[in-house]
Amino acid sequence: MIKQVLRYLLLPFTLLYGAIVWLRNRLYDSGFISSVSFDIPLIAFGNLSVGGTGKTPHIEYLVRLLQYEYKVATMSRGYKRHTRGFMLADAETNALKIGDEPMQYFMKFPELAVSVAEDRMTGIPSLLMARPETEIVLLDDAYQHRSVKAGLNILITDFASPFYEDYILPYGRLREGRGAYNRADIIVVSKCPQNLSNEDAEKIKAKINPLAHQKVFFSFIKYGAPYLLGNQNEASFAQKKVVLISGIAKPEPLVAYLKQRAEQVHLLDYPDHHFFTERNFEEIKDTLKNWDHDCVIVTTEKDATRLFLHKKKLKEIPVPIIVLPIEVHFLLGQQNEFDAAVRSFVGEQYEKFIAE
Repeated sequence: MIKQVLRYLLLPFTLLYGAIVWLRNRLYDSGFISSVSFDIPLIAFGNLSVGGTGKTPHIEYLVRLLQYEYKVATMSRGYKRHTRGFMLADAETNALKIGDEPMQYFMKFPELAVSVAEDRMTGIPSLLMARPETEIVLLDDAYQHRSVKAGLNILITDFASPFYEDYILPYGRLREGRGAYNRADIIVVSKCPQNLSNEDAEKIKAKINPLAHQKVFFSFIKYGAPYLLGNQNEASFAQKKVVLISGIAKPEPLVAYLKQRAEQVHLLDYPDHHFFTERNFEEIKDTLKNWDHDCVIVTTEKDATRLFLHKKKLKEIPVPIIVLPIEVHFLLGQQNEFDAAVRSFVGEQYEKFIAE
């Protein structure tokens, strides 16, 4: 009840923020503020809500799809990094310099050109100067970054919290109004249950009400083979006591997955993109003291990039630290259609790019 009252008190701020965002979009839509276009194929990923929709594994999906045919690069803002300006990942890079999600890309795909820049309009030319062989750029969290006009816009919305049932900040979690979905070329409903029926998918699609040019896809998260932090040797947490170290937006699905396989699960929950401190490591060690045997630590790949900043502290942890990767898969036989839509765009844009 109190929470609902507080939300209603935020309505004036929601109206003000919504008006500002609406005006900004109108200025772009009318051409009063122009967007910069690039000849190279650009694919922008984003969402209407704040955090937790699963952009990162979808970007990784496209990297796997395209990396053997094209020279692929990513560009992110580098959220919560301790640097500014354009940066290209190299052997000296860590999560402090470029942020946890770009660092995750860099660790998983050594041949990928991973870059960060707050301003994509100036960052893209810097990337192309540093890596002139680049043929495609995947723009992470760029749906609202309208100063750059991407050739393909992919909007991700969470099955459990779809944009069409949400409201603008701060009353809800939307960065802009629901109608902004009309800028998307592809809409992906992420984190769906694996048993999603065609009937339920059609109901969701009807609520989205896609425009004639828009395609709607449904994906789910699949957990991969767990491995040890640092050496990537295979590991297992089955029937063991698990301390889950989580600094992600929505850890509940991961907790549920672990509870189905582990003996017990204790969650140490930190804010999204949290950089771990010495106090956090003391908390982890104190938690481990309360477990008698068969105990392991489990964490996500994104959290692993930030934990890895503390190599000395990690050596003081007396139990294995296991990293659990995730991948996205498409439901209802849509994988080939999704792949074809992306490849069609890239092929057409790339032919124009090399012809100029």
